[in-house]
Amino acid sequence: MIRVAWLVVLAVAAGRDDKEDVKNAAKKLAEQGYSWTSTPKNEGGGGGGGGRTRQAGPVDGKIDKDGWTLLSTKSGDTAIEAAVKGAKSAVKTADGWKGADEFGQGGGGGGGGGQRDPAAGFARGLRNFKSPADQATGIVDKVGELKKGEDGSYSGDLTEEGAKELLSGGGGGGNRAPTVTEPKGSVKIWVKDGVLSKYEFKLTGKMSFGGGGQAREVEVNRTTTVELKEIGSTKVEIPEEAKKKLE
Repeated sequence: MIRVAWLVVLAVAAGRDDKEDVKNAAKKLAEQGYSWTSTPKNEGGGGGGGGRTRQAGPVDGKIDKDGWTLLSTKSGDTAIEAAVKGAKSAVKTADGWKGADEFGQGGGGGGGGGQRDPAAGFARGLRNFKSPADQATGIVDKVGELKKGEDGSYSGDLTEEGAKELLSGGGGGGNRAPTVTEPKGSVKIWVKDGVLSKYEFKLTGKMSFGGGGQAREVEVNRTTTVELKEIGSTKVEIPEEAKKKLE
């Protein structure tokens, strides 16, 4: 009985050490400039964002050790660029750079014909932006138990509350967060030479947008892969017009 209890204590301690190893790897990443590509993949169902099922494209990013960040992606044939510093963000539009607060509360609203402005929608998403180093650290805190595998990677299942928080983090329907049920998730993290090099997390569940007779439920089965690159050699140059929006 004592031996079993001791093994449990050792397992718990090892789990804590594995979490600390990953957090330290993320901290080392944050101490230098790096680039990344974040690729979401929806396996049927929706990906959030008001219950729409449109597949989001990859997002490429660059960040320096001081937190200046450049992002780029595409929505259909439309290229989108954004800049972030701390809690402030700006997105490039046909009329020049706009601060996120200049798009209004709706975030993704468009003009006539029901069309939505991709730049405005991206600006809304930036309200929840976290750098990969910060995002990975936050995800680790939402894992019940993290284990190091034989291949050197770390993996574990998210707690129910952790998966729910990540699913609802994208928001939707203006300022109203969706109602999340049956949340589940898992994560796998790779570390190279003591520095975070890649992580992947999967989320499943159901999200309900709106209320009353307008409510719509969407099943989510989404895997996001974030690959880190050019660690220590990435340079970030923020356009002056964008920098003014971030001051």
